[in-house]
Amino acid sequence: MDRYYLGIDVGSVSTNVVLIDDNNHLAYKKYIRTQGKPIDMIKVVIEEVAEKYGDDTIQGVGTTGSGRYLASIIIGADEVKNEITSHAIASLTYRPDIKTIMEIGGQDSKIIILRDGIVVDFAMNTVCAAGTGSFLDRQAIRLGIEISDFGDLALKSNNAVRIAGRCAVFAESDMIHKQQLGHNQEDIIKGLCQALTRNYLSNIGNGKDIKSPIMFQGGVAANKGITKAFEDELGEEIIIPPNFDVMGAIGAAIIGKEKAKSQGYTNFNGLDIYKKDYNVNGFECEGCSNLCEILEIKENEKTLARYGDKCGKWSY
Repeated sequence: MDRYYLGIDVGSVSTNVVLIDDNNHLAYKKYIRTQGKPIDMIKVVIEEVAEKYGDDTIQGVGTTGSGRYLASIIIGADEVKNEITSHAIASLTYRPDIKTIMEIGGQDSKIIILRDGIVVDFAMNTVCAAGTGSFLDRQAIRLGIEISDFGDLALKSNNAVRIAGRCAVFAESDMIHKQQLGHNQEDIIKGLCQALTRNYLSNIGNGKDIKSPIMFQGGVAANKGITKAFEDELGEEIIIPPNFDVMGAIGAAIIGKEKAKSQGYTNFNGLDIYKKDYNVNGFECEGCSNLCEILEIKENEKTLARYGDKCGKWSY
């Protein structure tokens, strides 16, 4: 019987699901837009997994991402880990000598500094869109091109237009101004790639000891123009792993595998969860001045979990 381990990375933009085997080789991966409905998206992917694999093949589960606790309750995870740990584990499995991980997703970005296989520093950006994939998506729409063509067009430019990249709003207005002046698309696109790169390095990478080998992951790693801009800025080769878009989920699967093996069983709720109905309700606790926002997850009328409080009054 084939044995697989499930990893789920639930983010604000995408939900990534993978299956790995005992040797950490990828057997299945799915990248799907979260669309503000994480439970529905999890159910969609699990239904697809159920059609291809049997219940007995899933021997362990790990979850990560901003929706990791929600996913854990629905799926029945053996381990729940933050994105920093998950990305680091996956990267070290691919390249044990890695020293810097740069990750840029749709809504956030992060940098992880490792030395001798240990995370020694990190930073995350969840505030400004100028250093994220959603910024590039918007500019591609404004320029009337497909985001998949963005990188190739950037590489055709020999004279990048300098665009202010410290803020998404200023960058967009600056780009429009350069369009009005008559600069060609390729030069503007290359300028946008360089602007995003400068924004990332001056904000997320500020004060960080960026050393080679450097790995670039997240959805934006598919953009050749951004990769080239990083290589020009840092003067180093940038490594793109084969499954750059689902590294968080791979790390979660590896962590879930190790935990399930160490405890001798899995908490996995089974592949039929896509048939069940789940409801998430929120309410504000007025028990003290914290006014915690509590999330309650129900399967039909049965309460599965509550979380979000600081004192533990509601959590279980």
